[in-house]
Amino acid sequence: MWRVSKLGRLQLNGPRARYQLQHPSSSQDKPNFQIFDRYLKGKQRDRAAWLMSPTDNFLDTVAERLLDRLEDCKKDFSTALCLGGSIEPIRRLLRGRGGIERLIMMDMSPDMIKKCRIEEKISDPKIETLYVVGDEEFLPIKQSSLDLIISCLGLHWVNDLPGAMIQCKSALKPDGMFLVAILGGETLRELRIACTVAQMEREGGISPRISPLAQVALELIEHLRSIGETNALLQRNHILKRDTALATAAIYQSMFGAEDGTIPATFQVIYMTGWAPHPSQQKAKKRGSANVSFEDIQREFGNQEAP
Repeated sequence: MWRVSKLGRLQLNGPRARYQLQHPSSSQDKPNFQIFDRYLKGKQRDRAAWLMSPTDNFLDTVAERLLDRLEDCKKDFSTALCLGGSIEPIRRLLRGRGGIERLIMMDMSPDMIKKCRIEEKISDPKIETLYVVGDEEFLPIKQSSLDLIISCLGLHWVNDLPGAMIQCKSALKPDGMFLVAILGGETLRELRIACTVAQMEREGGISPRISPLAQVALELIEHLRSIGETNALLQRNHILKRDTALATAAIYQSMFGAEDGTIPATFQVIYMTGWAPHPSQQKAKKRGSANVSFEDIQREFGNQEAP
């Protein structure tokens, strides 16, 4: 297992793809705009590594839907990077999709990587697997060295999402594929509302407890802890008073609870697919080169009624 900080970069060399460290350029500085506490998020993922159940319906569903996109591709991706988030469900559910021969498992949590190594026996023995402890904000991978990058529920915790995506694009070979699933702004809106109302009622103010993309009554919060999705905002209130927590649970139940005692929890998942540029890819025609206008199409087909 390689442990890579932001001071090192992983390089693939030769047919056997040896891995060695290469120092990054000075442009990979700490992001100027800090929203999330990356150190805390690493500790949360360390904890989640040992709390997480062998299978999780939510994580498995997101991973399965993301990997379905590989079945739409006719090409194989020999070298792939599984980048943070739900790395173990991705490996477990690959089942030969994508023609992957070499899989790099990378996470910012040493314990999460250790857990993946322990569970290696359930992975596909045909795939050579390597393990890296590294930060998504400082991707330790050489330029143009990967055929595929998969990030399942990890990138919504980075401080510079566009910058992280630019690094992923740089790491892909021409015509390489980038598969991403992140949590969107509607995630846990019920909990967000209940927590806000409770804090205004009990404390006379609001502290940001839910991140802009995903975040922190009772069993729901325990589940969030077990998958490493609790609050990591830098400007968070470090103490949640007991009466505020109880009020949040009560408000949640009263506002959103069902008759059978269960509560809903919204998880908005955004899926993205990208490709590194390649000459063989289809390109848009030059502007003004069309020989049929939209007016012609409207005249020909606009008045036809659907069958």
